[in-house]
Amino acid sequence: MESFHIHYTIKLHNLIDFPDFNKCRILNWNISKHTHTHTHTHTHIYIYIYIYIYIYKAKQYAEGRPSYPAELFQFIASKTPHHDLVWDVGTGSGQAAKPLAKIYKNVIATDTSPKQLEFAIKLPNIRYQLTPPTMSITELEQNVATQSSVDLVTIAAALHWFDLPQFYKQVKWVLKKPNGVIAAWTYTMPEINESVGAVFKPFDTVDCEPFWEPQRKLVDNKYMSIDFPFEPVDGVDNTGPFDQFVLEKVMNLDNYFTFIRSCSGYQTAKDKGVELLTDNVIDKFKVAWNVDGQSQKVARFPIYLRIGQVGN
Repeated sequence: MESFHIHYTIKLHNLIDFPDFNKCRILNWNISKHTHTHTHTHTHIYIYIYIYIYIYKAKQYAEGRPSYPAELFQFIASKTPHHDLVWDVGTGSGQAAKPLAKIYKNVIATDTSPKQLEFAIKLPNIRYQLTPPTMSITELEQNVATQSSVDLVTIAAALHWFDLPQFYKQVKWVLKKPNGVIAAWTYTMPEINESVGAVFKPFDTVDCEPFWEPQRKLVDNKYMSIDFPFEPVDGVDNTGPFDQFVLEKVMNLDNYFTFIRSCSGYQTAKDKGVELLTDNVIDKFKVAWNVDGQSQKVARFPIYLRIGQVGN
């Protein structure tokens, strides 16, 4: 039988772009920095890479997500009488945990994804904890905190994914009474300029629409319709949503695409073998992006905050 060599390379951060990536797609073309030679005695060679692709999803999420403004955390912290302990739920890669750690003595940051936590920002007063999707009170006490010991519970861009009745029971159990605070916020898709927006709108509302989870509607509604059974904090007469905060991130077009690829709708489509960022769509974005001749642009993400205190 014929013996021959095949040269291939693997660029790990591009694995997410392979079709059918959850099956660890067959690789037999040049795709990486490190070249390997494989010798085989068959005319058809199948080179399988057994990699947990969600590692790279987590890395892409960490790289694609913007940072929150300091003013958001200063406002939230001004509503908690004490700054001892925060529970940051659904912390992901720690985008909220890091600024919270500058204000509060200790942060317990939890997530159900071990790979998200691997990419989280490490600081001495942040304890990252992997938790199951649901916890009993005993597990809550073991993994998070004791009853009535937490000053603040934060949920950054994740509350819409939770089993809210069960989660709110846990929040009310861990928060200090009566002034313990819960703050949950989300943000909408980036606003760039009119030309980019004209391409993004049909991409989001037509191309991506079949792949968005139902919970996305809560984000589209700016958390106005999300259940939030808490009392207003001092100085305000309702629990929001408050919209005085804006997240800004300088992006080039590649950054913009990285953000899109980190979104759940894109990931769901990819899981089903659908590439939403087709060559045609990418070309439309390129034309729109370059209308003003500026390669870098300031992307604005309006933030919508719900905040309340636990009461007695």
